[in-house]
Amino acid sequence: MKQFFKNYLNQDHDFDRVTLLGIFSYMIVITGIFGWIYEFIFYYLNSGMTQFYFRGGNFLPWINIYAIGAMFIYFFTYKKRKNPFFIFIVSFITCGILEYIAGWGMYEFGSGLRCWDYNSEIWNFGNINGYVCLRSVTFFGISSLLLMYVVVPFCFYLAKTMNRKLFLTIGFTICFIFLFDELYNLIFARLLSLPRASTIYKKIGFHYIYF
Repeated sequence: MKQFFKNYLNQDHDFDRVTLLGIFSYMIVITGIFGWIYEFIFYYLNSGMTQFYFRGGNFLPWINIYAIGAMFIYFFTYKKRKNPFFIFIVSFITCGILEYIAGWGMYEFGSGLRCWDYNSEIWNFGNINGYVCLRSVTFFGISSLLLMYVVVPFCFYLAKTMNRKLFLTIGFTICFIFLFDELYNLIFARLLSLPRASTIYKKIGFHYIYF
């Protein structure tokens, strides 16, 4: 594994397009779950450790903006993966811009919807209009190092060592399930007047679901 990591740093990958899509599928699932876990822990702390919040609005523990941010980070920094400072700074700036645009866009075009508001949260130093703060972008910058030095090499390793058909089948299937869950709650449930995850979870006892 140590030699594999050295090769990851020093040699560009030689995956075909389909295998690369499989790798991205794993990354999308892993980073979306990572974001959900982070928010689950943070908002528990933010409540004074009195309430648990199921964040994201889906049935499954996954938040789309973290997966989107991870893909941006990968494409912007992969060629410079031997430079952790570059990765941190680019991710710090990129994720800050993405978070601000996403928060502002949901508020302006989503009838005043605010999925997060740093004006009312702890550790909100450097807060800009409640959409972005120094704590959030610093966390994203640090997380980008975890992405590029743990998650991506791990996905590459799986692609190299697993049976190709099995690797792709697992990756595409799991990613499809998570993305379908997202599309169902974001689009299909609204258009077809179907029950959303938040409605069902509230009925069975989850009282602190956002979105």
